[in-house]
Amino acid sequence: MAIVAKKIQDSKTKAIAELKGTLEVSRDFIFTDYRGLTVEQITALRKQLRAKEARYAVVKNNFARIAFEQLSAPDVSAYLVGPTAVAIAPRDSNEAAKILFDFAKEIPALKVKGALVGDSVYTAAQTEVFSKLPGRLDLISMLMSVMNGPARNLAAALNDIPARLVRTIKAVGDKKSGGDAAGAA
Repeated sequence: MAIVAKKIQDSKTKAIAELKGTLEVSRDFIFTDYRGLTVEQITALRKQLRAKEARYAVVKNNFARIAFEQLSAPDVSAYLVGPTAVAIAPRDSNEAAKILFDFAKEIPALKVKGALVGDSVYTAAQTEVFSKLPGRLDLISMLMSVMNGPARNLAAALNDIPARLVRTIKAVGDKKSGGDAAGAA
């Protein structure tokens, strides 16, 4: 029979509040099983994620479950089983997912359990597909390229008119100077 605590300890309340504060900075989370990774490997992974402004934190499952409930997030308790670390990505969460899957290819001990992206809960397979999508900056650059295409073509067409006129005048000039030289001989 389980013992039900009548009062939650202050240290646990503080830990949950601290975790909630950490989770509030983002809407995108990727859950992993880090069992079997060495400290050096976790440090290397954290460094790669930090380059994309993401954070990798080992969490206590019960504290994380309570914090996600307090944030009114969808139910992610299925991913909060066993040793769990969460990649917290305030932006470009697919870039963080890409880093995790690339790292897992090199070091199979890392296993991606799933993700919470916005209000959508993804399985590991869905998270892998999500990681293959272009990032936010890539999409913006693609959009800008498409938007700049017509302006670039117009500029090239307008630039071509004077160049064509210059080439025509030069050709006429070459023909006349060539014709005068042939008539004088």
